[in-house]
Amino acid sequence: MDCAFADARYPPRSTHHYCREMPTAKRLMQVSDSIDIAADPDRLYEMVSDPTRMGEWSPENLGATVLNPAPDGAAFVGMVFDGRNKRGSVNWVTRCTVTAAEPGAHFAFRVDAIGPKTPRLKGANASWEYRFAPAEGGRTRVTETWFDDRIKWPDSVAAIFDRVVTRGMTFPEFQRKNIAKTLEALRAAAESR
Repeated sequence: MDCAFADARYPPRSTHHYCREMPTAKRLMQVSDSIDIAADPDRLYEMVSDPTRMGEWSPENLGATVLNPAPDGAAFVGMVFDGRNKRGSVNWVTRCTVTAAEPGAHFAFRVDAIGPKTPRLKGANASWEYRFAPAEGGRTRVTETWFDDRIKWPDSVAAIFDRVVTRGMTFPEFQRKNIAKTLEALRAAAESR
């Protein structure tokens, strides 16, 4: 991952190897964190690019159903899945579309719709990205990034909404914690085999 985009005004707030936050004029629209894992990048990509398994390491996701699976089960650009999520007592479903599927290198998807039981409310919500790069000692650096795609939302509306649904935090603060938990759980799962 190229560190040229890191902003010195926002020092790392993580115990992981690398953390990047990209500021905007009014609100933070992106949060990233990285971790080095003793596993092959192709294997890590295979784990992360299977949305049915995301619930194994995500603190909110409970898994997913792929709506248009490939015959070999591999992720592909345009693959659509419904992700089941839970935060406290609140459950919701997201409809997601894969936007990058490069084995061993890059997996990404965007959230196209959301709803309590069915993803009926369409609109830009968020995008997620995972990058895999060689690290020291034969390890793989996995970088997870959350992008706030609610660019049309007024900052004041986003601030109120965020604090209500995260119980007092902004989404960047909340997602920073979730990303750290996800990466630690992914490392534990990958290194236990």
